[in-house]
Amino acid sequence: MRFMVMVRATKASEAGEMPSEALLTAMGNFNEELVRAGVLLAGEGLHPSREGARIRYAGDRRDVLDGPFAETRELIAGFWLIQVRSLDEAIEWMKRAPNPFEHCESEIEIRRVFEAEDFGPEFTAEARAQEDRLRAELASKA
Repeated sequence: MRFMVMVRATKASEAGEMPSEALLTAMGNFNEELVRAGVLLAGEGLHPSREGARIRYAGDRRDVLDGPFAETRELIAGFWLIQVRSLDEAIEWMKRAPNPFEHCESEIEIRRVFEAEDFGPEFTAEARAQEDRLRAELASKA
């Protein structure tokens, strides 16, 4: 099972405050543990929302909203993509992670990533073949 682990933004991350050397080292060591265990698929920090945009869809209309975005608690400051056997295992790994923000309370959210079999018969053989082809193409470019 794959899980997206999202680090919730804080006022500090939205202000662009960078982590300390100690936190960067701790995160690097934790990420190294994930890699050695064969768990980590990807992981990155994100720039503040003021440097981003949102696209709002309403039928055929597309509205672009420039950052920053007001609700800090609803924003993501970084993520890990991990592959483990269960939600419980994902939780156990993430309980070992350093606090993403040294000087304040922080929060992460763990959500399971959909797999092809989760979509049922609506995910046709043609759609599965296309998905497999795209994943192979991505892997060849990595």
